[in-house]
Amino acid sequence: MEWIKDDFLITDDFRNVDLDITYQLLRETYWGHRRSRDVIKRMVTYSLCFSLLHENKQIGFARAVSDYTVFSWIADVVIHPEHRGKGLGKWMLSCIIEHPKIRLTQMVLQTGEAHRLYEKYGFIQSTALMSRSPEGV
Repeated sequence: MEWIKDDFLITDDFRNVDLDITYQLLRETYWGHRRSRDVIKRMVTYSLCFSLLHENKQIGFARAVSDYTVFSWIADVVIHPEHRGKGLGKWMLSCIIEHPKIRLTQMVLQTGEAHRLYEKYGFIQSTALMSRSPEGV
């Protein structure tokens, strides 16, 4: 699928994921800075990926890990610093939660600093979530 807004395009076509740019975007985040390029490649392979493009260059990335029936984990929503503050992350999140393959699934995510943003999209905080992270991921 594709969504167009002004000079921006969001697509779920994994062929539009630029692994080098995705690697660089995630290196600058508090949650993805330890991931290797190989890890990025594998996660793109096994996820429903969303690329945000401006003038055919990737400037944002997000993904959903899902069984496409009951459950989806939203992860790695990131926009290049030069393009933040334009509502692009919100637009990307809207496209993800309305995507026909996952819109009827229970969606969860983990965030350290954007609780208010995600609450605007119906996400609620829960004390039930438990997490285990292996070294290096």
